[in-house]
Amino acid sequence: MERHPSSCSHSGRLSGKVALVTGASRGIGKVIALGFAKEGADVAVMDILDASETVGDINKSGREAIGVKGDVTKRVDIEEAVQLAVKKFGKIDVLVNNAGVVTVRPAEEMTEDEWDRDMDVNLKGSFLCSQVIGKAMIKQQRGNIINIASMVAKAVLPGHIAYCASKAGVIALTKVLAVEWAKYNIRVNAIAPGFVKTELVADLVKKGLRSKEEMEMIEKRTPLGRLGTPQDVSDVALFLASDDSAFVTGQTVFVEGGWLSYGYV
Repeated sequence: MERHPSSCSHSGRLSGKVALVTGASRGIGKVIALGFAKEGADVAVMDILDASETVGDINKSGREAIGVKGDVTKRVDIEEAVQLAVKKFGKIDVLVNNAGVVTVRPAEEMTEDEWDRDMDVNLKGSFLCSQVIGKAMIKQQRGNIINIASMVAKAVLPGHIAYCASKAGVIALTKVLAVEWAKYNIRVNAIAPGFVKTELVADLVKKGLRSKEEMEMIEKRTPLGRLGTPQDVSDVALFLASDDSAFVTGQTVFVEGGWLSYGYV
């Protein structure tokens, strides 16, 4: 049974916190941004797409939000987003590196530009955002970074070589930053979603890069009997962003309905 987005009570676990979420114009990033706001956080939204709807929804919820149109692969865009967020809210407590892309192509046919695009957005973008915002967190001697990796960092998908490699890199990045920055009271963790119903997946089906039959097979193979939802990922992000996970760092939480544990096709 799918969980309804309103199934979780709101207890103000992020009251007084400021979060910056990348790639939050839709999908998982949008639900995380809205979920943080419902728990009391003010939110800066950075996306290469128009995120005004997310910002408007957060403002309607009673929290404050700003939107910054920017590319996570460009340091200058990230620095501008940080400056605007700090000017508006005075600080950044939580960073969620959610912005991502996927190229579906057989390895022998993938172009260098396609490889670079997946690596730049998924891995380099997470590094640059972490580095720029991490410096501000080091100065304030506290912070929390959550990277969105993927189940395919561990159980790979044919035709997704750059995506799988980049997400595996995100998990390694998470571990290194967690160890290096623990002395500054900065926690760094990752979430690795499995198959989740998002606009990105819908686009792949629409383009014929993933069939409806394939999606039905994936759903049946998943031990919990359904695809994930953005809310499933958002609930874990809230746990990692809150003091409930105060002694958790350097970890990757796989949110995949039991997929990796199941050895029967």
